[in-house]
Amino acid sequence: MTVMSPAATDKAPAQAPAGDSRSALLRNKLAVASLTVLALLLAAAVLAPLVAPYDPDTQNLLLRLRPPAWHDGGSTAHLLGTDQLGRDLLSRVVHGARVSLLVGAGAALLAGVIGTIVGLSSGYFGGWADRTLMRLADVQLAFPSLLLALAIVGFVGSGLWMVILVLGFTGWVSYARVVRSEVMSLRSRDFVTEARAIGVTDVTIMRRHLLPNVMAPLATIGTLHVAAAIVAEASLSYLGLGVPKETVTWGGMLSDGQLYLGTSWWVAVFPGIALMLTSLAINITGDALRDVADPKAYRR
Repeated sequence: MTVMSPAATDKAPAQAPAGDSRSALLRNKLAVASLTVLALLLAAAVLAPLVAPYDPDTQNLLLRLRPPAWHDGGSTAHLLGTDQLGRDLLSRVVHGARVSLLVGAGAALLAGVIGTIVGLSSGYFGGWADRTLMRLADVQLAFPSLLLALAIVGFVGSGLWMVILVLGFTGWVSYARVVRSEVMSLRSRDFVTEARAIGVTDVTIMRRHLLPNVMAPLATIGTLHVAAAIVAEASLSYLGLGVPKETVTWGGMLSDGQLYLGTSWWVAVFPGIALMLTSLAINITGDALRDVADPKAYRR
């Protein structure tokens, strides 16, 4: 008699083939446009020293508050104009993308790792471990995440890596709850029961049999969390509690430009547009990934 492997006996619901995933994603014109924007933004961030026409910190008070090139008094030498210290805005927006993407990706990755470990442990073991971990999640949810991040940064200090750590440690709950729900629906399946019966360790079961089946929702949550972390970093920098002032960030540019909205609107508007477009593109991409991860999406 042929003996089937535990994983082959009763697999979790299969994901759609990769070809179908690509087709479903390419049919979504809005998602394609968002991915294009993100690709261009990532390329600009990686190649910022080559793409930016000037050093973002170079000051020239003789050129302060010059308008964009298409505005009266503007110059093609500074396409988006200059700020209150004569620094080129286009160069600063491009360099600011590096910090925003680094913070967003780093915070999402850290929160995803913590949340996945907590969710796997809580959903698989259940009992007192589940109750303890979920009550801890409930306690954290009782505090608004941005206010919690403000309190932690205000207490331990600011800095690029500190912001990433704080946003990561304050954002793991959503990952943990989704992973826990998925694991609880899978732990009683035959392939898990038979893996236990043949002596497979709990860690191996979680790593080889459960983790692959929760990657699709994790990817969706992670994408959306990147956008949330970017906005949170901008909020912290705007309040002066995020990345140090000497580092170019969109939030810091917004903070600097708020005093000039009535006379030199471009100082704050362009970093605000960059922040909005980035967050919007990431959120649209996350929604598209969620639809792709749903098998019903391929039959539309």
